[in-house]
Amino acid sequence: MSAAPDERLPFGRALVDGAPRDCLFDGDTVRLLDRPAYERGAHEAGVAALAGVRLLAPVRPVKVVAVGLNYRAHAAELAMETKAEPILFLKPATAVIGPHEAIVAPARSHQVDYEAELVLVVGQRCRAVTPASAASFVAGYTCGNDVTARDLQKLDGQWTRAKSFDTFCPLGPWVVREAPPAEAAVTTAIDGEEVQRGRVGDMIVAPLELLSFVSGIMTLEPGDVIMTGTPPGVGPLAAGQVVTVAVEGVGSLSNQVAAGA
Repeated sequence: MSAAPDERLPFGRALVDGAPRDCLFDGDTVRLLDRPAYERGAHEAGVAALAGVRLLAPVRPVKVVAVGLNYRAHAAELAMETKAEPILFLKPATAVIGPHEAIVAPARSHQVDYEAELVLVVGQRCRAVTPASAASFVAGYTCGNDVTARDLQKLDGQWTRAKSFDTFCPLGPWVVREAPPAEAAVTTAIDGEEVQRGRVGDMIVAPLELLSFVSGIMTLEPGDVIMTGTPPGVGPLAAGQVVTVAVEGVGSLSNQVAAGA
């Protein structure tokens, strides 16, 4: 009988022998699963060497729910006011890419910015959950980059176009079950040089409170993600650069920037 997933291990997805597979990451070994790790009845179904696979976005969300201005210092750098309740927007599932896939900067934008974020992954279908019960609906946490065409955001006066281009939602490298502590750093580096730094505990609204808030508005499905906001220090990307988003205790997510049409 195959084993149930070891909940101490990070989980995600990888391209194995040309096919996408759900998996656990155990050092240099990838433990293959028959379904996503957070689904009931998931079991191991083989192994592969980490060196022989390509990491994919760790989940395939139906919805990417993002939170704007959840760090006061970030709102200040954009000269925008924080609100009494979280500001939500959606990014399309078609914007999601995985580690080492290219962020394609569209030619119609002259300022494409990085935004490092801690990302919460939903593990169970939920609606109107309380902050006290929210943890039981979380599959885990990953890293995300809320790539934004800043000039188009300012031009439009709303955020849909600026946040929604294909490749504008890198996620990965995997999902860890345990939430990072308040002191965990959220950073961005470009070509190895740190350009953004904040802490999980600097958020105005904490991740579990965000899950409760969002679920009071819309039903969340397993694999959906909530991007929890970015700290101060956002800035532009240029073609050829490698941008790395990291959350201490979770992992690091690197993507190269390419020029698009």
